Amino acid sequence: MREEKCRNVPVGFVSFPSTPTQPIHLQRIHNKRAQLPILVTTQRRSNRKPIVVSTVQSVPSIYQATDERISNTSEWKALEEHAKNVISKTHLRDLVNDDKRSEKLWAEFDGCILDYSRQRVIPETMKLLFALARKAKLEEKKEAMFRGYKINVTEDRSVLHTALRAPKGTQLYIDGVDIVDEVWQVLEKIRTFSDRVRNGQHVGVTGRPIKNFIAIGIGGSYLGPEFLHEALRTEKVASAAAGDRVLRFLSNVDPVDVKRATDKLNPEETMAIVVSKTFTTRETSINAKTIKDWLIYHLGDSAETIKKHVVACSTNLDKVVKFGIAPENMFPFWDWVGGRYSVCSAVGALPISLQYSFDVFERFLKGAHSMDTHFRYAPLEGNLPVLLGLLGVWNMSFLNYNARAIHPYSEALLRFPAHIQQLDMESNGKHVNIFGEVVDYPVGEIDFGEPGTNGQHSFFQLLHMGQVVPCDFIGFIESQNPVCEEGEPVSNHDELMANFFAQPDALAFGKTADEVRQEGKPEWLIPHMVFTGNRPSSCLLMPVLDAYVTGQLLALYEHRTAVQGFIWEINSFDQFGVELGKVLANKVRKQLNESRYFNKKISGFNHSTTKLLNRYMEGSVGCAFEHVFHYEDE
Repeated sequence: MREEKCRNVPVGFVSFPSTPTQPIHLQRIHNKRAQLPILVTTQRRSNRKPIVVSTVQSVPSIYQATDERISNTSEWKALEEHAKNVISKTHLRDLVNDDKRSEKLWAEFDGCILDYSRQRVIPETMKLLFALARKAKLEEKKEAMFRGYKINVTEDRSVLHTALRAPKGTQLYIDGVDIVDEVWQVLEKIRTFSDRVRNGQHVGVTGRPIKNFIAIGIGGSYLGPEFLHEALRTEKVASAAAGDRVLRFLSNVDPVDVKRATDKLNPEETMAIVVSKTFTTRETSINAKTIKDWLIYHLGDSAETIKKHVVACSTNLDKVVKFGIAPENMFPFWDWVGGRYSVCSAVGALPISLQYSFDVFERFLKGAHSMDTHFRYAPLEGNLPVLLGLLGVWNMSFLNYNARAIHPYSEALLRFPAHIQQLDMESNGKHVNIFGEVVDYPVGEIDFGEPGTNGQHSFFQLLHMGQVVPCDFIGFIESQNPVCEEGEPVSNHDELMANFFAQPDALAFGKTADEVRQEGKPEWLIPHMVFTGNRPSSCLLMPVLDAYVTGQLLALYEHRTAVQGFIWEINSFDQFGVELGKVLANKVRKQLNESRYFNKKISGFNHSTTKLLNRYMEGSVGCAFEHVFHYEDE
């Protein structure tokens, strides 16, 4: 057993509370389903009061203003020299064959295995990266995140998606409010509501049970819940809990998406879940109105129709009520939850609990909390999110690889790459550091991916023979749906996993000209068949994709993204880059309204956009509104 006490640890110019709490005991993890001790709980002993993790004061930043930026430190310079003078002279063909080296580049926690021996690193590289992490105050920064300091300095907000999966009974105070208690109040409300819908106590306006759900949202209000839904669809426990229920997502304002979301659904048995923090997002607002009209058209224009068939995840009670949704059917979340980190909030809890039950969703939360605990307390050298994050920094900033491909060898994770694409690119796609200075080193990879083996028949040609793209391979020891075919040498899952094990080696080793020549190929063809190899990848091997492991996987990648941002000294928790296009779209929308319905000439745009708008107007028609909207009437 290892004893940890809260200490007075400096974080920039901010100090944690100096009053010690009771000791927190963390047991070592020995098996894939080890039960993690609850960090702070009312259930430890009945005669103890809950331990307060921290009482957070409002603070401007955890970063101390100094003249030395991370790229000017000796630790950064040492890595640049190491990349140039050592790693550039190595090949993975030789590195991977060094058994002692490979044995050191391996870590595991709670059933999750990370093999990073096919990365272009040696043990000395990792020592230098750990030194960089300590110079960047990684330990202090992640602890400040868990304790609720306002590390999102541009928006003056805490970053507390980890609190969304904290065990019930944990206490964490933000501005005098126990936010974990608030989280669990919402979760218990979702548990009660979803149970009532699932057991037939809450029925539609015609008395029929609700069994179809349309979740309306965009960005983080859609990608995270959809990834989770797809991960659970074919999982044994979740699938049994779902029965004949249907969950669909409506995100794109394209009316085709509405058609697909409602196709073959019976409105009498359908509930819409509107997910919008402010209830003002244009795409979500329009789609919500469209689904509302679809319900009214089929079920009648009554308050009961909306009360029975529409619910909301939002913080804007006035707009929710104005829309016609009953106040008791609104499920809130908080400004310390960024959209791309919100799947563990009501944003994911409500649709997933309605479809699969709250018990399944709670198991997902427990998996995420398992990885949270590991990330917070494990030493850097064996910390899975830290290792992935540091390898990302190494590949991007020192080896100059500007993309990363994610290959989950499970069809159930088909939407996971899209979620990570938003999570990582919206978080770390920045051009200035936390101090507002232009970064002088590469940050923010381009993320893409497809499930294996589909990706192999799509873009692996480039991965093997084109530009170098570091890869993450994600595989599972057991399949969600085991299948064996007589006459085949192995099971279907073994066939899949044979590719999982082969592809990283193919990328690392490649094939030399001599090896091609030994196959009897003509000389003129040999250059076309050489694989240069030396292409880095990591392998994640996990037990089976159930709700718990899905939570672990989500938290692992969330924290990996944060680690990279902490090292790069950028703010991974704002997203101002999504705003400019929206502002310009408002101008275009106004112009389309005025030109289509009030015959105003298109003006105020550059020549190219004007020409495109004119051609669009010439070839398209608008709607025959009964009451045409006029901006002058606003």
